[in-house]
Amino acid sequence: MADLLDDPALGLVPVVDARRSDALRWVATSELDDPSPFLEGGEVLLTTGLETVGWTTRWDLYVRRLSAVGVVAIGLAVEMTHPVPPPELVSACRKHGVDLFEVPRATRFVAISRALASHLQREEESATRSALESQRALTQAALRENEPGALVEELARTGSMAAVIGADGVVLLGPFGERPELLDISTVGDAVAQIRRQGLRAAASLSSPGGTLLVNPLGVKGRPDRYLVVGFGGRVGDAQRSTVTTAVALLSLAEERRRASREADRRLHSRAVELVTSGDVRTAQVLLGASSGPRIRLPRQAAVLRASGPAASLEDGRARLERDGVLAGATGRDDTPELVCVTRADGAESAARSLRAAGLRIGIGEPQPIGELAVSHETAGHALRLTTVDAPVVSWSEGVRRGVLSLVDGPRAAAFAASYLAPLEAEPALVETLGSYLRHHGSLLKVADDLGVHRNTVRHRVERIESLLDRSLMDPQVRVDAWVALRTRQGGAGS
Repeated sequence: MADLLDDPALGLVPVVDARRSDALRWVATSELDDPSPFLEGGEVLLTTGLETVGWTTRWDLYVRRLSAVGVVAIGLAVEMTHPVPPPELVSACRKHGVDLFEVPRATRFVAISRALASHLQREEESATRSALESQRALTQAALRENEPGALVEELARTGSMAAVIGADGVVLLGPFGERPELLDISTVGDAVAQIRRQGLRAAASLSSPGGTLLVNPLGVKGRPDRYLVVGFGGRVGDAQRSTVTTAVALLSLAEERRRASREADRRLHSRAVELVTSGDVRTAQVLLGASSGPRIRLPRQAAVLRASGPAASLEDGRARLERDGVLAGATGRDDTPELVCVTRADGAESAARSLRAAGLRIGIGEPQPIGELAVSHETAGHALRLTTVDAPVVSWSEGVRRGVLSLVDGPRAAAFAASYLAPLEAEPALVETLGSYLRHHGSLLKVADDLGVHRNTVRHRVERIESLLDRSLMDPQVRVDAWVALRTRQGGAGS
């Protein structure tokens, strides 16, 4: 708008001058009392006001309609129908946010159209040159660096901000540029979660009070796990979008190189996990030394974690562990895939949280010296089989401290308890006596004191219990079975 108003050859006189920085699409000329149906927005509307003679209150509706379709300004030819812009028109323009300027009698409408066309053509040529320069700079950055950081930093100069984030919303590169605050990670993370299921074909354009964010997946094939985010302070032009498209293509090639290197490392890591959990620490260390990624050091005291779940969740969990520098490998058959990781003994809970955030079930094995992880691997498997929807993370060591009942499957334990104690259910005193008898290690005197009955009564009840169960309470196995049944009946199993 400023380019048009400041053109000395036109001699335009601003009256309401609040939208100088607005972009213009075209110039339209109309004498209709309602030209809004024929406009698309972004125009300057030129009129002589031929049909507006005698208007007072009608100006408000006229301007309101133009504002609603996005007209930027009205150019009124003066010294014709109106010697000067009517006060009601000026007031309506201020009210509805539409600029107003006078067109001198000597200035023809076609001259204004020609001037704007010339400005738009120069702007387009400038944008094209700028886009070519940006694309050339991006290509040079891509050739100059193996890592994409230089390319993303160069891209930030096209807009106001550029960054690369992971599928989980973690910032991996950047944000670069003069306006890093444009990266609203919460909003971008939500957008990535929405478009990720659509793969590499999906993208998002997000508007905010601060500007516009373009979000694009990176990669050539497979499921994307990195996204390019570019922020602009205002409207995004075609040339800028073209530059972003070029950057996405270049970064996607870099992403494929990174993935190929990562897959090679992952094969090494999976084999290293198999070796270290079978006791061959030396060979595992040799393999880890051949990895092209960050060096992973094996701890002296370690714990094995085994995780299961959908393939996509296993992939996300593995990516989280890799970012944390934890050794992880894929094992198991195709129908029962597992993710196995080896971490510091004091880092097991943290690793389990990362895996749980990916939607997996996790068994934590018993901590062991690094050369003796077969035990930790086995107990992690036992713990994994004890996980449920309500208890997705089970630690074998914690289960041992809580006792064997915490390791017993709840429904099976309940069925066992119901069947075992069924012969006694008709006489509640017998169930009570059995519990006291087991707590006091078979002391009839202590049971009598506990229940407030005579010692002979206790003896008769014990004999009755043994008769109904057809088992002797002197047998340690019977006492164990009875204790498990009673605890389960009281809600102890799985607690």
